[in-house]
Amino acid sequence: MSITGIRWAGPRAVLVELTDLASVLALHHRLQAEPLPGQLDAVAAAATVLVKFASRAHTRSARETIPHLDVDVRQEAAGREVTIEVMYDGEDLAEVGRLSGLGADGVVAAHTGQLWTGAFGGFAPGFTYMVGENDSLDVPRRSSPRTVVPAGSVALGGAFSAVYPRQSPGGWQLIGRTAAVMWDLERESPALVRPGDNVRYVAVRESLSLRNSSTRGQTPTEHAPGAAHPADAAGASGLAVVAAGLQSLVQDLGRPGFGDLGVSSSGAADQRSARQANRLVGNEPGAAVVENLLGGLAVSARGDQVMAVAGAPAGLEIRDSAQALLRRPAMCAPFALLDGEILSVGSPSAGLRSYLAVRGGVDVPPVLGSRSSDSMSGIGPAPLTAGTFLPVARVAGVRPVGVPEAATLNSGPSAAVFRVTLGPRDDWFPPEALNVLTSQDWLVTEQSNRIGVRLAPADSSSSEAGRPLERSREGELPSEGAVAGALQVPPNGHPVLFLADHPVTGGYPVIAVVVPEDLPDAAQLPPGHRVRFSIVDPETLNPLDRYSPRVSAVSGTVSEGTQP
Repeated sequence: MSITGIRWAGPRAVLVELTDLASVLALHHRLQAEPLPGQLDAVAAAATVLVKFASRAHTRSARETIPHLDVDVRQEAAGREVTIEVMYDGEDLAEVGRLSGLGADGVVAAHTGQLWTGAFGGFAPGFTYMVGENDSLDVPRRSSPRTVVPAGSVALGGAFSAVYPRQSPGGWQLIGRTAAVMWDLERESPALVRPGDNVRYVAVRESLSLRNSSTRGQTPTEHAPGAAHPADAAGASGLAVVAAGLQSLVQDLGRPGFGDLGVSSSGAADQRSARQANRLVGNEPGAAVVENLLGGLAVSARGDQVMAVAGAPAGLEIRDSAQALLRRPAMCAPFALLDGEILSVGSPSAGLRSYLAVRGGVDVPPVLGSRSSDSMSGIGPAPLTAGTFLPVARVAGVRPVGVPEAATLNSGPSAAVFRVTLGPRDDWFPPEALNVLTSQDWLVTEQSNRIGVRLAPADSSSSEAGRPLERSREGELPSEGAVAGALQVPPNGHPVLFLADHPVTGGYPVIAVVVPEDLPDAAQLPPGHRVRFSIVDPETLNPLDRYSPRVSAVSGTVSEGTQP
């Protein structure tokens, strides 16, 4: 195994660069078999392994340890052979034909005429990066990713081919579609294509299976294993959803550790507020809560409940079954919701997301160890709808409720300022781009969601147009792991700030990473709000007055940026 560099990927992660795919897989196998102290996840990619940790101290220690690990590169056993039928009618087929010089028919012949091998997972559950026998279809990704790519889309990105397992954002070139189910939690091995498997694409005309792809292209078990129950559980203690609002989801603190399967950590977008709501009702920090977007949520109590709402400040009302107003509880304080009473959450006066906790915690079945609903992968409980019943767990032992607390939401009309650490790919940008990143305001766009906050340059106070981030390097970056808080920059220069449901891997360079302590406020940004960035040191979080993009040394010493 040969390591060529170790880069900061935020203050709690490192990106390890290696010479070849065999070395990547060897290091990944070692880290999976014998995790380092504080290790939360390890994500293999084309030429890197991203390793996430619980703290900055663990990350600093790992930077010293990783170069000295005893790792053997072993020949992997041959995998299975998988056949995937494809109807080649993708939106980008003609463009890929132009970029490759093969024409549309030549693209189909090249795609079906070679054997593809599963290299590593990432981006989403069931999304396996496959490498071909030649580079005839090595084409760049789109200059700007699509916000929606249909499930079953067969795509090319750089030297890789893959199938999108479900509807999601994506920047790869779409050449066709398939009805193959790429991810199914009911299978012994949920991923249809695993690393090491051989894949043969076969061209077909529209068939019965493809005509039924609207049901087969989506994972048949998505949401089902953790779905909430209909409101017909007579005598059960819990909450019946009367109205769900724009989006209400069951969330806890997430499911770290499954990045190698393409499963993101997910969890509450604003974990600070979710923890506060649980603290107020006497729950453990990781108890499941309801995350509500922009109000409109109403729940009826089955049995007497103790509740609290934190996060985006909203008006709370409790009414009886005849809709008579009984009382208006305060935010960030515990209160009783008695059997048959209805709690409604109004539109927030600031921020986006409010968190409703109930004493005992929402007790839907966990999926991969978590009750979180992942909007990217579809894993976990389905979004709440009117009629959904949320069971509540019994409280064991003595757990006192909390006292009223101050709101944790940092909001106001002025620009939100987020601390960032440089890298791991700030060397893809000239120094001027770093000045642009930190010297101007950025505007939150309406395309933002739990996957990421999409930003656009804001006009300055002098009426000058804002500037996008320009790269200093041409070409494509091989897909690699990314962390929550990453500022990924597509070729149009408009950064995307990754949130809880972000893809596990991405193919656009990450210029900087928002520190984890600031992510709760990022999750509360409404469209139109202005954002500014301030660069800090990844070890100390102290401000940096000067900075320069440099690759970190293999020895683990700090070489990205300068000390204050």
